Amino acid sequence: MDITPVITRPATSLFVIAGPCVIESLDLCLEIGRQVKSVCDSLGLGYVFKASFDKANRSSNASFRGPGLENGVKILERVKSELGVPVLTDVHESSHPAKVAPVVDLLQVPAFLARQTDLLQACGATGRAVNIKKGQFMAPSEMALAVQKVRAARQDVAGATPILLTERGTFFGYGRLVNDFTGLAIMAQTHCPVVFDVTHSTQLPAGLGTTSGGHPEYSPLLARAAVAAGVQGLFLECHPDPKNAKSDAATMLGLTDVEPLLKACADIAKLLRGPAPRHDGVQHRR
Repeated sequence: MDITPVITRPATSLFVIAGPCVIESLDLCLEIGRQVKSVCDSLGLGYVFKASFDKANRSSNASFRGPGLENGVKILERVKSELGVPVLTDVHESSHPAKVAPVVDLLQVPAFLARQTDLLQACGATGRAVNIKKGQFMAPSEMALAVQKVRAARQDVAGATPILLTERGTFFGYGRLVNDFTGLAIMAQTHCPVVFDVTHSTQLPAGLGTTSGGHPEYSPLLARAAVAAGVQGLFLECHPDPKNAKSDAATMLGLTDVEPLLKACADIAKLLRGPAPRHDGVQHRR
C-alpha cells in the first residue's frame, strides 16, 4: 500500500498513527482500528494503524511482550486487508525489517534503538517508509544522523518513501520525561515529516516499579501544543479498556477519548492554514 498520500497531507490537515501498544488479539486490533479510522475519516485525517508484534523493551521480564513476529505479521495483514489502511509495527533487530516489509507499510525504530546503525540501515534497505522515534537520551539535532543512516542504505533502492521523526520526550532526572517543543522545529530541518507521540510523552519510565507510570490526563494539552507548533502527524496509543491493556496501561487513552482530542487538534491545524485565495484573487482568512 502506498503510504505517501496518507503521510503527505495538505498543510491544513494531519495524519494519525494510532492503535494498541502491543498486539493482544486480532479482534481487539480490528475494534480499535475501525473506531479510529472512522474518527479520522470524519475529520479528514490520514490514518495509519499501529501495533507491535513484540515489546522487547518492557520494564520487567515478566511483562507481556506480544504474539511474536510470525503471528503478529499475520494479524497486521488481516487488519490491513479488512480496514484498508496502512499498518506500522516496531522492529528491534536488523533481521526484522526484511521479514515484515512484505506486509508492513511503515517500519518503526523504537526510541531506545534510534542510534543502532545496523537496524536503521536494514530499515532503509527495504525501501519501506520508516518512523524513527527520537531517543529519550538524544538531542533533537542528533536525529539528522539517524536520517542519514536510513538514506545511505536507500541509494540502490528505487522509489523514495518517507522517513518520519517522532518526538516522545527526553529524560529529565529519574523517571521523568519532558518535552522541549523547540526540538520539533530542529527536527523539521531534516525535511522529514515530524510526528508528536501524544501518549508516551506522558510516561513516567518504570514509575510503578516493575512497569511505567504516566499522566494520560495531559495528553490533550500536549497534543494541542504540538499541532500549534507545526507537527504534521500525531502518534497515540488507545484501548477500549486502558487500565487492563497488556502494555503501557498507565498512559493509554480510552477509545472514547480519541475523537475529542483529534477534533481539537484538527481545528488547530485548520487555523494554521493562513490566508486562503478567493476566486476574485483577494486573500482572506477563513
